[in-house]
Amino acid sequence: MSTEQRYTVDRLNAATAVLIDENGNTIAIPKNRLGVTPEEGMVLFIPVDSSGTPDWNEARIDQEATEEARNEARKILDELKERDPGGDVKL
Repeated sequence: MSTEQRYTVDRLNAATAVLIDENGNTIAIPKNRLGVTPEEGMVLFIPVDSSGTPDWNEARIDQEATEEARNEARKILDELKERDPGGDVKL
Protein backbone atom coordinates (compact mmCIF):
# COMPACT_ATOMS: atom_id res chain seq x y z
CA MET A 1 0.00 0.00 0.00
CA SER A 2 1.42 3.36 -0.97
CA THR A 3 0.96 6.65 0.79
CA GLU A 4 1.43 10.19 -0.42
CA GLN A 5 3.65 13.05 0.66
CA ARG A 6 2.78 16.68 0.12
CA TYR A 7 5.30 19.04 -1.46
CA THR A 8 5.12 22.68 -2.49
CA VAL A 9 7.07 23.98 -5.49
CA ASP A 10 9.24 26.70 -3.96
CA ARG A 11 11.09 27.80 -7.06
CA LEU A 12 12.10 26.71 -10.53
CA ASN A 13 15.57 26.73 -11.98
CA ALA A 14 16.57 25.98 -15.57
CA ALA A 15 16.12 22.22 -15.30
CA THR A 16 14.99 21.62 -11.72
CA ALA A 17 12.07 22.26 -9.42
CA VAL A 18 12.93 22.94 -5.79
CA LEU A 19 10.27 21.36 -3.59
CA ILE A 20 9.57 21.82 0.12
CA ASP A 21 8.01 19.00 2.12
CA GLU A 22 5.68 19.42 5.10
CA ASN A 23 8.67 19.46 7.47
CA GLY A 24 10.39 22.32 5.63
CA ASN A 25 13.01 20.13 3.97
CA THR A 26 13.95 21.03 0.40
CA ILE A 27 14.77 18.77 -2.51
CA ALA A 28 15.69 19.62 -6.09
CA ILE A 29 14.07 17.34 -8.66
CA PRO A 30 14.64 17.49 -12.42
CA LYS A 31 11.48 18.99 -13.91
CA ASN A 32 11.28 16.21 -16.48
CA ARG A 33 10.97 13.59 -13.70
CA LEU A 34 7.73 15.11 -12.42
CA GLY A 35 4.47 13.86 -13.86
CA VAL A 36 3.21 17.45 -14.13
CA THR A 37 4.59 20.73 -15.41
CA PRO A 38 5.62 22.48 -12.18
CA GLU A 39 4.81 26.09 -11.36
CA GLU A 40 5.96 28.10 -8.37
CA GLY A 41 3.52 27.78 -5.47
CA MET A 42 1.96 24.60 -6.80
CA VAL A 43 1.06 21.97 -4.17
CA LEU A 44 1.79 18.39 -5.21
CA PHE A 45 0.98 14.99 -3.81
CA ILE A 46 3.68 12.42 -4.54
CA PRO A 47 3.00 8.70 -4.05
CA VAL A 48 5.54 6.98 -1.83
CA ASP A 49 6.04 3.22 -1.82
CA SER A 50 6.45 1.05 1.28
CA SER A 51 10.22 1.60 1.28
CA GLY A 52 9.73 5.40 1.35
CA THR A 53 10.75 6.00 -2.27
CA PRO A 54 8.77 8.79 -3.97
CA ASP A 55 7.34 8.13 -7.43
CA TRP A 56 7.90 11.59 -8.93
CA ASN A 57 6.33 10.61 -12.27
CA GLU A 58 2.98 10.08 -10.53
CA ALA A 59 2.85 13.57 -9.02
CA ARG A 60 -0.61 15.09 -8.93
CA ILE A 61 -1.65 18.66 -8.30
CA ASP A 62 -3.78 19.58 -5.30
CA GLN A 63 -5.72 22.35 -7.05
CA GLU A 64 -7.53 23.55 -3.93
CA ALA A 65 -4.40 23.78 -1.77
CA THR A 66 -2.51 25.45 -4.62
CA GLU A 67 -5.17 28.12 -5.00
CA GLU A 68 -5.31 28.69 -1.23
CA ALA A 69 -1.51 29.08 -1.05
CA ARG A 70 -1.47 31.51 -3.98
CA ASN A 71 -4.30 33.58 -2.49
CA GLU A 72 -2.46 33.78 0.82
CA ALA A 73 0.74 34.88 -0.95
CA ARG A 74 -1.19 37.56 -2.87
CA LYS A 75 -2.75 38.80 0.36
CA ILE A 76 0.65 39.10 2.06
CA LEU A 77 2.12 40.94 -0.94
CA ASP A 78 -0.82 43.34 -1.03
CA GLU A 79 -0.41 44.07 2.69
CA LEU A 80 3.30 44.72 2.21
CA LYS A 81 2.60 47.06 -0.71
CA GLU A 82 0.16 49.06 1.41
CA ARG A 83 2.80 49.59 4.11
CA ASP A 84 5.56 50.56 1.68
CA PRO A 85 5.60 54.32 1.09
CA GLY A 86 7.77 53.79 -2.00
CA GLY A 87 10.19 56.23 -3.50
CA ASP A 88 12.94 55.50 -0.97
CA VAL A 89 15.31 53.80 -3.42
CA LYS A 90 17.39 55.92 -5.79
CA LEU A 91 19.20 54.31 -8.68
